[in-house]
Amino acid sequence: MRNIDLNIFQSTYPKIQPARGRILVAEPFLQGPYFSRSIILLTEHGTEGAVGFVINKSTEVYPDEVIDDLFNFEGELFIGGPVSSNTLHFIHTLGDLVPGSVKVTSKISWGGDFNRIKQLINQGLADSKSVKFFAGYSGWSPGQLEEEIAENSWIVTTLDDNQIMRCDSETIWQNTMEGLGDVYRTWSNFPRNPAFN
Repeated sequence: MRNIDLNIFQSTYPKIQPARGRILVAEPFLQGPYFSRSIILLTEHGTEGAVGFVINKSTEVYPDEVIDDLFNFEGELFIGGPVSSNTLHFIHTLGDLVPGSVKVTSKISWGGDFNRIKQLINQGLADSKSVKFFAGYSGWSPGQLEEEIAENSWIVTTLDDNQIMRCDSETIWQNTMEGLGDVYRTWSNFPRNPAFN
């Protein structure tokens, strides 16, 4: 009989360093309402820590219900993370049309002039395919995210900009995990509750 060297609980994905524009994929046993099976877009990473937004946890509230003078926006309001959950944030693909925004990937920007975003939406020049709103954000102090990655709480990877902006909240975690190949295909099928096996 031949022994195989396989540990289904050990990450084998090539180590990619966290950076602005990278994606964090939660390992299957990470628990909690914010981070269980979450996909996070990092919008900031540096010596002062990291900031990101959970892109696959939608709420039952719509942005036009909580944003004054926003009309006919058909997108969802997402839970960005546990920090300052009473604040609103947004990412978009409108680039320089929104002054003050920060470029995150080749097509996606973060933040900027909030009144300008509302104006573009109300004029029919932006919609849920080009703007995503979040309540709160995910934040890490200096070194904290690196420690969590070393503990295998997160896998760092990348996603296409269209996947980020138009993801299916129900399937993106599993699809992303499967796309990493190898042991992650097994991880993608783990039950949400480890007691159910």
